[in-house]
Amino acid sequence: MSSALHAFIRELEQDACWLEPNRLRERGEVLDRLETYLGCGLPQDADASMTEAGLQQRMVALRDAFEAADHRLYQSIRHDIQQGGGARTLLAWVTGLGSDNVVEPRASGDSYDYLDVLIAGVLQIDEPDAQIAELADEMVFYQPTPARHIFDMIRRSALDKHDVLVDLGAGLGHVPLLAAICTGARCIGVEWELAYVDCARRCAQALHLTQVTFIRQDARAADLSTGTVFYLYTPFTGTILREVLDALRGEAAKREIRICTLGPCTSIVALEPWLEAVGAQEINQPTLFRSIEACAEILP
Repeated sequence: MSSALHAFIRELEQDACWLEPNRLRERGEVLDRLETYLGCGLPQDADASMTEAGLQQRMVALRDAFEAADHRLYQSIRHDIQQGGGARTLLAWVTGLGSDNVVEPRASGDSYDYLDVLIAGVLQIDEPDAQIAELADEMVFYQPTPARHIFDMIRRSALDKHDVLVDLGAGLGHVPLLAAICTGARCIGVEWELAYVDCARRCAQALHLTQVTFIRQDARAADLSTGTVFYLYTPFTGTILREVLDALRGEAAKREIRICTLGPCTSIVALEPWLEAVGAQEINQPTLFRSIEACAEILP
């Protein structure tokens, strides 16, 4: 084993600052490195004073200590959310991990980064117990919205406590849960897969988020009448998307609405004559659309 690894382990053991809450991101990077060493096994050390088994034990102890520090942080944030102070606490961590109130884009596109690790630890959403049903035609395989995009969407849409956010194809509920925590808005997650809905409901209940509702329903049959902001992470395509957009167009004839999209559906939504984009349109970034005042005249 190289002397560099020995020095690395000694540094970790001797510096208690690694366990401080504000070292979350750096601690995650070290944990990844430790897991790599432990998973691959260690070569025989020429230095007989430090055996492979002894070094592995020390690395396991460090890993356990770092994970315990992360757990304490997650539990502290969860407690604040349960007490109604989640917006202040969570957003402080989000902005602290980035700059200018926007999470630092370590990852690109639909990939995930350290912020998703934080959110996973805070939300602690259960894995579905039941088998996931086979997708119907035109429905897209579910993957959670990367956390940095959720906070970007919240910022772009200016979501606040007066809004009603409707997430069409909510999956495990990350978007409604975080939007409710950070803005106080009423949030509704519409999802066809019952196993996902059950998990999202349990999370909302555990965090005392009474303004979040999850409904097991086909998006085409959903009640959109209360929504002011709608979110679509390309949950479906083709005729399903067309029917949902037509329903949203009907709502836009009654009041101004905002639609935030992510993924391939953005280019399709951009073609709707009753919507105008607010800011740049990028398939790998959230795009905000606002209904046009004259949309009632556009309707046939």
